Order: sequence, then structure tokens, then C-alpha cells
Amino acid sequence: MMIALNPFLDLHLNGINVNLLILVLAASLDRLIGDPFDWLHPVQVMGWLISRFTNLVLIQDPVTNTRIPRFEPITMKILGVILGMSMILGSGVVGWSIAMAASKVHPLLAIAVSSILLAACFAGRSLRDAAESVLAVLQTGNIENARQELSRYVGRDTADLTELEILRAVLETVTENAIDAVTSPLFYALIGSVLFDYGGVALAIAYKASSTLDSMVGYRELPYSDLGWFSAKTDDVLTWLPCRLTVLTLALLSGKPIYVWQICQRDAKQDPSPNSGWSECVYAAILQVQLGGENRYRGLVKQKPLLGDAIEAIAAPKISQALKLTSICFLLWLSFTIGLVIFFK
Repeated sequence: MMIALNPFLDLHLNGINVNLLILVLAASLDRLIGDPFDWLHPVQVMGWLISRFTNLVLIQDPVTNTRIPRFEPITMKILGVILGMSMILGSGVVGWSIAMAASKVHPLLAIAVSSILLAACFAGRSLRDAAESVLAVLQTGNIENARQELSRYVGRDTADLTELEILRAVLETVTENAIDAVTSPLFYALIGSVLFDYGGVALAIAYKASSTLDSMVGYRELPYSDLGWFSAKTDDVLTWLPCRLTVLTLALLSGKPIYVWQICQRDAKQDPSPNSGWSECVYAAILQVQLGGENRYRGLVKQKPLLGDAIEAIAAPKISQALKLTSICFLLWLSFTIGLVIFFK
């Protein structure tokens, strides 16, 4: 088994490029199995560590009974940088070290461990299962159970949602997370796989740490506004390129790239997030539906910008089409990278 650190690696086992094999196995595991319910997931470990850190720097205000920063804003910002850097770099190093340690025991063990770790970074199957679980309940006609099922996957209030609002919530979840949870981790897995040994695992897990940080502390509101600023900005930066590449890929797949790009240019910029607006808008344009509008979070109304034109109504087939588009994009990127590596070898 040769190990070399150079572009388009020479890490092989019986003539097979190990990094490419790990990519294929990880993609297959995610597609066929997803995240086993009773397995410890890397994100759970990341979440536990982030929670422990936040418990140290946030305290409970006895007057308002809410959590407030323990330190001054500048100190909280510095602590946010420490949290973000240590989690992102630390997660990548740990993932890479696990793969390398396994390779010292046996090459096949390294392939198995790396494939499982990398598969945990992809959430295509989990995203599809979540959407289909809500749709299955909704099809029974029991809207109350559908609201409860939806509440397992979204942060918005679901108690009073109509059937159309439930469908919109599912489609928005599928389209926003398509980039955060599917194509962005794949992008970094592909980049890492052609740069250094077991690099796909390292970079994908590092990105997953960034995404987890953003979802846990990357808020503009107190008590996270200072602590989470670095995590939020870092995730925006890391997601920017894979987001645009996903939009470009999907626009080309739609057969009407100019129209799709024009809709995204018109609407996506209205979203305060530099990425989620583009993520949702490209699907809205292709599916010819409109996303966004009024949502409630803990009783507070939040008005999100309208994305796309309401040419057709949001329905279950539209959600299935969105999931299919994400899968095709994933497979295209994976196939293109494998072909590129083979061609240059």
C-alpha cells in the first residue's frame, strides 16, 4: 500500500484508488442505510462539546430566567473564535487521525472506518426519510399528526399550520438542507480526496463541525450574537462556493439555466443569508413554485422573502422532484471527480 501526499493521489490498494473507493462506499452507505438510529453520530459528539462550552460562558439570569453572556462582548467574541477554530480544525484532525490510525492496523479497516465516518457527513438519506415521513402522515388526512411529525424536523411553530403550509415547510427544509447537508459536505469530501490521504474524511468532518456550530450558536440574537458571530461567518464563507456550484448545476439540469439564474438573481438576494436564499430559490425556480412568507418561531412572526413565482402549487410530487434533483447533483459531482482523477492518472 503506497502512501503519497500529492494531487491526484497514489494511495492504492491492489490497483484501486483508496480515496475514491471511500467516496463511493460512503455515498452508497448514505444512499442505502443513512444514519442508523442507535449509532453514535459525529454530530452528536460535536453538539455535546459545543453545549459544554456554551454552558461555561453563558449563565442563567435570575431576574429574566434567560441565558446571558458571562463576559463582556469583546471577550465573548474572542471565545467565539476559540470555539469555532478548535471545533472545526479539531474535528478535521481527529477524523483524519482516526483514519490514519486504522490504516496502521490494516488497510481494509481504514477503508471501512473512513467510509462510515464520511457517510455520516452526508445526509441525503436522512433528508429524504424526514420528508417522506411527514408526507406519509399527511396523506392519511390526519393533519394534527402531520404537524407533530413535522415538528421533529423544523424549528418553526407547527401547531396551527395548514396542509399547504406543512408542504411548504417540508419543501423549504428539503431545499435549504440540500446544500448544507448534502452538496457542501460532498464538495469538501471531493476536494480533500484529491489533495491528501484520507483528506475527504478530514475536510467533510471539518465542514460538518462548521455547520453544527452555525446551527447551535450562529444566531444574531442574544445570548449568541457575540459568541456565535465567528461560527456564523465561517459557515457562510465555507458554504458560499458549493452553494453557487449547486445552483449552477441544478440550473443546467433544469434545461432552462438563464431563466433559473434570473429568478435567483431577482429573489435570492432578498434573503439575509448569503446562501440559504440561493439554495431555496433555485429549487423554487425549477419547480415553478413560491417559497418563503410568514413563519412563526416561538410565537413570534418572521417574514421571509418570497422566492420564485407561484406558477404551480406546492404538492408532494414537487418535494419528490426536489429530492431527485439533489440526488442527481450529488451523483454528477461524484462521477465527475472520479472521471477527472482517472483521466489524469
